[in-house]
Amino acid sequence: MLLLRSLLFNCVLYFGIVAVFIIALPTLLLPAKFTLFFGKFLGHYVVFVVKIFLNTEVEFKGKNNIPKDKKYFVASAHQSMFETFALQSVLDYPVFILKKELLKIPLFGLYLKKIKSIEIVRNTTTKDNLNFFDRVASIIKNENRPLLIFPQGTRIKVEEQVPFKKGVGKIYETLNIDCVPVALNSGNVWPKKGIIKYPGKITVSFLEPIEPGLSRDEFVKNLETKIYDEIKNIS
Repeated sequence: MLLLRSLLFNCVLYFGIVAVFIIALPTLLLPAKFTLFFGKFLGHYVVFVVKIFLNTEVEFKGKNNIPKDKKYFVASAHQSMFETFALQSVLDYPVFILKKELLKIPLFGLYLKKIKSIEIVRNTTTKDNLNFFDRVASIIKNENRPLLIFPQGTRIKVEEQVPFKKGVGKIYETLNIDCVPVALNSGNVWPKKGIIKYPGKITVSFLEPIEPGLSRDEFVKNLETKIYDEIKNIS
């Protein structure tokens, strides 16, 4: 039963994503706001198919912690493909930081470039990364959109507690704006590996913002503690 439900979910999910990609093709020639609209639509679509086809409740907690009148960035736990789409249903058209390989995916990569996603070559120092933080600062300064990062660097299991990448501390220092931590337990329903999905409840918690002014190390430690403690509470 789980296998059949998971296969049906995957078929509906990817058919919908491909359909939206095709319908949105003209937006590649239009201002980015039109492409961003379809990104938000996909966020709502993914939440919908998870609820309907996986018999899973999805709850977004702490949305009142998202600043409404000032710039901020979001640092989210990462356990599943779920949050890469679903967070767009709540946030106002986020700017993604992502691994450079994603830009090479046919069509998908074009959309990522169109919405000004910021690529990084992971775990290495290259000329592509030299002006990375300057590009982040420039885009966030000129866009009325929040930055979205996954400081663990990759998807991990719910129970794992890997150290956050040091780059998140540099981003915090460079931008000098509030950081909204996000804890979640999506890996219980939609694991990193395998085709099997499980019924249950996905909770996405937007936590109280961390204000600017801490040292890089203090910030990263604070961020890790907030996110991992909340994951324990919701898992």
